[in-house]
Amino acid sequence: MRGSVFLLMLGLACIVTTNPAQGTLNHLRGQTSPYLKRVVSQPVDWYPWGPEAFTRASELDRPILLDVGAVWCPWCSLMDRDTYTNVATADYINQHFVSIKVDFDSAPELVAQLQRAQALLNLPAGLPLLSFITPEGKLYFGAGYLPAEHKAGKPSFREAAEEAQNRYADKSKIEEESFQLEVPRKP
Repeated sequence: MRGSVFLLMLGLACIVTTNPAQGTLNHLRGQTSPYLKRVVSQPVDWYPWGPEAFTRASELDRPILLDVGAVWCPWCSLMDRDTYTNVATADYINQHFVSIKVDFDSAPELVAQLQRAQALLNLPAGLPLLSFITPEGKLYFGAGYLPAEHKAGKPSFREAAEEAQNRYADKSKIEEESFQLEVPRKP
């Protein structure tokens, strides 16, 4: 009986540790924010706000997906659970963007800057706050909550991300329709 229980436990441990939806630890490990701690094992390769993410985006010539959320925000929790833990969606994000996750409560000055920029560009400015930014710090596209799948006339996250990529490809339009953010740079 003991042997069977041991084998059952061992089998369950293997299933849990090899679940691809759990992902590996991303660049948020070591962060102290409860919101960022909660998403550290998502399959999206999240970075904290800082120069490392902007440098990486510049090296790869990829836009930045910036997601601002809060531990108390139900729409943020829903998007984290339904969109960012989806392995296919996470793979898409990791291949096409450098992703930054920010805790609303830990960065009030940054959040105010993002909300002001999105409002000036006539984009949603609530939570979750999704901003698509060039490696140079120009916010050029954004959204609020986006479901994993297209429903009730609301585009899916993937549809919005593809639109952000298309806009990123047209650099001349970004110059006309963007907002320059104050971004962290390496000294």
